[in-house]
Amino acid sequence: MGRYDRYILSQLLVLFGFFSLVLISVYWINRAVDLFDSLIADGQNVAVFLEFTALSLPQIMLTVLPVSAFVATLYIFNRMISESELVVLQTAGMGGIRLLRPVVVFGLVLAILVSILAHILAPAARSQFNDRSVEVTQDMTGRLLREGQFIHPTRGVTVYIRDITELGEFRDVFLQDRSSRSSETTYVAQRALLVRSEAGPRLVMFDGLAQTLTLEDQRLSVVEFDDFTYDIAGLIEAPDSRRYDLGELSTPVLLTADPDFAAAQGFQRKQMQFEGHSRIARAIFVLMVPAIAAATLMLGSFSRFGVWPQILLAVTLIIPLQITWNAAEALALQDGGHVLVVYAQPALATLIVTGLILCGMRVRRPRPEVAA
Repeated sequence: MGRYDRYILSQLLVLFGFFSLVLISVYWINRAVDLFDSLIADGQNVAVFLEFTALSLPQIMLTVLPVSAFVATLYIFNRMISESELVVLQTAGMGGIRLLRPVVVFGLVLAILVSILAHILAPAARSQFNDRSVEVTQDMTGRLLREGQFIHPTRGVTVYIRDITELGEFRDVFLQDRSSRSSETTYVAQRALLVRSEAGPRLVMFDGLAQTLTLEDQRLSVVEFDDFTYDIAGLIEAPDSRRYDLGELSTPVLLTADPDFAAAQGFQRKQMQFEGHSRIARAIFVLMVPAIAAATLMLGSFSRFGVWPQILLAVTLIIPLQITWNAAEALALQDGGHVLVVYAQPALATLIVTGLILCGMRVRRPRPEVAA
C-alpha cells in the first residue's frame, strides 16, 4: 500500500472506531434500560444485568457497524474536498478507481468483522442469552430476596419478608398460597432460610403457624410448627425442552435446513435458509457501503457551499437498498419464492457503486479544445 492508501485507511479506521463507540453506546444504553427494568425489578443482581447487556453487544454491533462505516467515509471525504486534498490528488493524475482503493480495503476489513460477528459471535451470544434467560426465569431465589415488599414470585403466591440478615436469614416471613382452587394457606414464621437441594430451592420456616381456609365450607384450620419446608421448586413450570430461535443457530445448520430439525423446532425450511444466506449477503453488502459514500462525494468538487447535495444523494441511495432488502425478504418467505433473492441488495449496491464510478470518470474527463 502506498502512502495515500495508508493515510486514508488510518483515517477511516480511527473515525470508524469513534462513531462505532458512540452509536454502540447509545444502542447499548437503550437496551440496558429495558433489561434493567425486567431483571432488577425481578430481583436479579447487578452481575446478571451486566452479563445480559454484554451478551446483547454482538447483535448491536451488527446493526451499528455499517452505519458507522458509512458516516466515517462521508466525514473523511467531505473533509478532503473542503480542504482541497481531493482536488490536488485528482490534479496529480489519480483516477476514481485509484482513489477508492483504500476505501475498498476498508470495506474488506468491515466485511471480515461483520462476518465474524454474524457467523460466530452473535449466534454464540444469542444462545448463551437464551440459556441464561431460561435459568433466570426458573430461578425463584432472586424473586424472594427482597425485604420490606409484598412480592408475587408466581401466580397465586404472595411473599413478604420484613428483614434479611447478613447471613441470609429471613425474619418475620409471611407467605400466602392461593394456587389451589379448593383452599388458601397462609404461613407466618419468625425465621426462615432459603435452602438449595437437588430437587430445587426450598423455603424452611421456623417457629410459625399455618392457616388453611377451605373455600367450599369456609372452614379455617390453624397448625403451629417448629419447622416447616415449603417446596418452591413446585411452583416453577419447567419446560420439556428449550426451543431454539434462528438467531442462535450456526450458519451451516441454517443453510442445510434439515427437515426433521425444522419440524421439531417449528421452523420453515425457507426461514432457516433465508437466515443463513442473509448472514452471507450482509457481509457482501457492507463491503459496498463505504464505497457508495466515497464514490458519491467524488462526483462533486470544491465549493464554498460544501458538498451537501452529494451527501444527501449518498443518504438517499441507501433508501432503495433497504427497500430491496425488505422486498427480498418478503419474496423469499412467500410460497414459491426463492431464498437467493436475498443477494439482490448487495448486487444492487455493486451496480450503484459501478455507476457512480463511471459518472465520476465522465465528469472528470477533460473537454476537447476547440480550434480557433
